[in-house]
Amino acid sequence: MCYRPLFFALLSIILTSCQTDLGSPPPHEPEENRQVPNDWLFRQRAYPSGELDLAAYRKAANQYQAQRQDQLLQKDLSTTPWQFDGPTNVGGRVTDIEVIPGTPETVLVGAASGGIFRTTDGGQSWAATFDDQPTLAIGDLALAPSNPQIVYAGTGEPNAGGGSLAYDGLGIYRSADGGQTWEAKGLPTVGSVGRVAVDPTDENRVYVAAMGTLFANNSERGIYRSTNGGEDWEQVLFLSDSTGGIDLAIHPSAPLTIFAAMWERVRRPNRRSYNGPTSGIYRSTDGGDTWQELTNGLPTDPFFKGRISITIAPSDPNRMYAGYVAETGDLAKMMQSNDGGDTWLEMSINNLGTVPFDWWFNRLVVAGDDPDRLYYIGFNLNRYFPTSASWSLTFNGVHVDQHTLWIDPTDSDRMLLGNDGGVYYSEDGGTTFAKWNNLPITQFYTSEVDFQNPTRRYGGTQDNGTNRTLTGSTDDWNRIYFGDGFRVLVDPVDNQYVYASFQRGNIARSTNGGGSFSAAIDGLEESRRNWYTPYVLDPANPEHLYLGAERVYRSVDRAASWQAISPDLTNGDQSSSGITYGTITSLSVSPLSSDVIWVGTDDGNVWYTTDGGNDWQSVSTDLPNRWVTSITADPNDLDGAYLTFSGFRFGENIGHVYRTTNLGGFWQNYNGDLPDIPVNDLIVHPNNGTLFLATDLGVYYTDNDGVNWRPLGTGLPPVVVSDLTHHLPTETLVAGTYGRSMWSINVDTEVNLRAVNTLNIDWRIAPNPVREQAEIILKLPRAGQYTLALFDLQGRLLHTLHRGYFPKGEQRISWSAGNLAAGNYVCRLWQGHDHSSRRVVVQ
Repeated sequence: MCYRPLFFALLSIILTSCQTDLGSPPPHEPEENRQVPNDWLFRQRAYPSGELDLAAYRKAANQYQAQRQDQLLQKDLSTTPWQFDGPTNVGGRVTDIEVIPGTPETVLVGAASGGIFRTTDGGQSWAATFDDQPTLAIGDLALAPSNPQIVYAGTGEPNAGGGSLAYDGLGIYRSADGGQTWEAKGLPTVGSVGRVAVDPTDENRVYVAAMGTLFANNSERGIYRSTNGGEDWEQVLFLSDSTGGIDLAIHPSAPLTIFAAMWERVRRPNRRSYNGPTSGIYRSTDGGDTWQELTNGLPTDPFFKGRISITIAPSDPNRMYAGYVAETGDLAKMMQSNDGGDTWLEMSINNLGTVPFDWWFNRLVVAGDDPDRLYYIGFNLNRYFPTSASWSLTFNGVHVDQHTLWIDPTDSDRMLLGNDGGVYYSEDGGTTFAKWNNLPITQFYTSEVDFQNPTRRYGGTQDNGTNRTLTGSTDDWNRIYFGDGFRVLVDPVDNQYVYASFQRGNIARSTNGGGSFSAAIDGLEESRRNWYTPYVLDPANPEHLYLGAERVYRSVDRAASWQAISPDLTNGDQSSSGITYGTITSLSVSPLSSDVIWVGTDDGNVWYTTDGGNDWQSVSTDLPNRWVTSITADPNDLDGAYLTFSGFRFGENIGHVYRTTNLGGFWQNYNGDLPDIPVNDLIVHPNNGTLFLATDLGVYYTDNDGVNWRPLGTGLPPVVVSDLTHHLPTETLVAGTYGRSMWSINVDTEVNLRAVNTLNIDWRIAPNPVREQAEIILKLPRAGQYTLALFDLQGRLLHTLHRGYFPKGEQRISWSAGNLAAGNYVCRLWQGHDHSSRRVVVQ
């Protein structure tokens, strides 16, 4: 009986040839558009300069780390613990996998924007080991062959896709204990790291292929070398400020021979160049002191010199392979050398099935015991068969977009595959496989809570659709809609109505609680809609929805149809590279009046209307020219609003957070001591005025009108938080993170809403007991925001009868109890932290 490491044995029980996680292409979304990565995350952070201020980001990251240390001295919201809400079973983008030799149950996984995870029990449980570092963007991991307890991590994902990338990394990190703890080892300005390679005979001799900053030219790119474990670095190969290192390979028995793949790449908001004459394969035979470009048989036409991958066959180091991506984005050349790179021959790419964005992956791996067993890591995973000079798909049915493949050096059929859906395992060469469904690395764009049943959480994700849990568990999330999932909404009055969306504002609605969806874009077909199109429910009447394209659209029939209620509120169509700009990015309807609507755009425009859309006023003159990420009507002031910006200040005296109390006549800078960091969303607590910010470094809050900002809570990693949702009845703030799934925190600092009756208001229910119809009569001594809801005797929320503004005086609410079983219930009215309850009997 052969020996199997623990995780192999466990996973072999559930091996399956499952269907693709991606599902069918979403309706109305062409296949080619669905697959192509997008620049949305970068564009909002770089507008209008086209650049990211990486120095400001590094400073903000260090400031955030210092503030987290200071939290230990506080006794307020800054020390309230965050709770992880999942999912663990959806996954996210994995950039590298390493297995510690000699201890095969110990595996390290690098996530694109989620940090590093480590298991010592073959994947049964995971520990996040990189969360005390200032960045969670991982490009590559490398073990030292002579001492595999030494691990190097290169931060900053080098893949040039757009929507998935917000930042470069902050250099190289080193672990001396198999990835349990990490120490910074320099190179903080090299941007992203394509590959780290360690001399097989010397754990301190390390090479780094630095791609440089993703969206700007810089001279800190090329190949770096350290001979003392990262204490000092030397740039040993530099070609140009737009040419970086994307791959490395070291000769296993002659470690002074090194091969470097160099990639000339320029990316701007409106321009891409993914090939050029300086791309190529370079060789050094003296440990990096001198280099020579290899050209004998290799492509010399710049058209074919895009992203290049290289690999050496461990069992025959003279056998080498290289893949060349052309200007068109397709893998155009596969090359083979049988003499250590001196000469090259072109191989067939028949049946390989490349896509026009192979610059997103393009990796090669050779099995350790067979120089002919070659795999191409691309949109899918393919194996080469030299006898037929053709490629065959393997791991057929896994999530698309492959990025890394680990092959057991002692058994080539045993593999771990990392892609945009997580990690898959096979022990028969990819014929059958299983997925590790317990890695918390999902990249959320949005979060949503079912108001009536807050254990139900929803969210739209990068490359994994719209997902939800019906139980509040971390491991039972399932996909309910396709594409890259964006805004998802649940009707707070009737949760059978659920709305989901995928890229470019393709809205869909469900009338059966999310069981099925139908397209809901009637009237929107000719509109100009952003990659992430905002839409909201009217707080006073959730049958009405509002959507931001280049105009504001309104639906009065639960998204069955839409009509424009505004002119173009942007500076016009600014679309580029097939991506739509010149659009509304945020809108908010006042909970005090549905006639008051606020709008923010991707080109810095802010507008409002006070008559339901007949007339619109621009109030952008005194505001920064930045991408508006959120605008929020003040829940207690009809003339008030808050707005947030993405981007960086670049030395200007401007803020990321502003407030107005006079319909934009004056905007007060609420930035205070907030770090110079993009802000993605804002929540204002309707009862105490506390502000909560979703930023690129976690969640911040202020309880003194923006004078001071502090990180909210403990335990949340330093991850990009894309969206916040506040469930007022339970005082739960939910955060959708871009790389570490979803989290929540209790933000009630005063009293438990269910503790005692503290709202001294005269009100009654008549008749009581009730058979079918009843009327709730309220005599309110003051106007304000009120919530009226029905609970069962176990405290479960059954129906929300009213949520929003009530004027002073008598209010009457009709209520039908026809769908309730006979029994005792509690009707509760609350305002802020004060509430009052009445027992009601249904017969």
